[in-house]
Amino acid sequence: MINAIADFFQNVFGPIVNILGAVLLYFHQNLGVPWWLSIVILTVIVRSLLFPLTVKQVKSMRAMQDLKPRMDRVRAQFKDNPQRQREEMAKLYQDQGVNPLGGCLPILVQMPVFIGMFYVIRKFGGTPGRTPPEYESFTHGGILWFQDLAHADPYYILPIISALTMLAATEITIKNVDPQQRWLMRLLPVGFTAFLLNFPAGLFMYWITSNVMTLGQNYVIYNYGPGKKKPDTEKSEAKGKGSQGKDADGKETSQNNSQEDAAKQAAKIAKRKRRKKKK
Repeated sequence: MINAIADFFQNVFGPIVNILGAVLLYFHQNLGVPWWLSIVILTVIVRSLLFPLTVKQVKSMRAMQDLKPRMDRVRAQFKDNPQRQREEMAKLYQDQGVNPLGGCLPILVQMPVFIGMFYVIRKFGGTPGRTPPEYESFTHGGILWFQDLAHADPYYILPIISALTMLAATEITIKNVDPQQRWLMRLLPVGFTAFLLNFPAGLFMYWITSNVMTLGQNYVIYNYGPGKKKPDTEKSEAKGKGSQGKDADGKETSQNNSQEDAAKQAAKIAKRKRRKKKK
């Protein structure tokens, strides 16, 4: 049953499998690149092509965060009228030019590539007990402890590296997420890696490289690009006004104290003169 489902999806993603497979073959056969490095190069190319979509995703997420106060007001105002609430939300999105599904686009594009890579590895390295490897060299085209790219890492080191790199990439993005959602996002890499635990090592070469690319892209986007958190100008202005007010009050207080001291001094001088006249 499982194999039948796998064969069905292999046919569905056939065009993607053929394209990815052709690129890997070109790197390996025409350029003489090892299989594991061919997967890494292909992943870098794919993630570089998806970078504009990633930037667009971050812009959409930032716009949604900026709209959140107004969205909360709409929800509160029409909490008893769901239909009107949806209409006002749609109008708000349209007025601000925000697509609430814009943040999902890179994920939707990346998943077919990930699934396609799984079937390429399954095709090139064979399926144990079902199909022989299409390229025998693929079964020993790895490096270090994972020589066989068509089978799982026997020491589970690759899944651990995958989880750590995904978590590192996630840590950059969750700085701008509500605290309640942060722990959920931290658990996702662990759950996702546990699901892939027994997948071929070649697939982890793709996934780890993709995570490292995501880490670098997120660092650039959230520190120098559209994901960078803007300073709260209103608070800064209010703070500046407050400090100016304090300075003004301080000046007025010092002036009042000076006037009081001068009055006291004048009173003392007048008192001395009166004493001298009496004498």
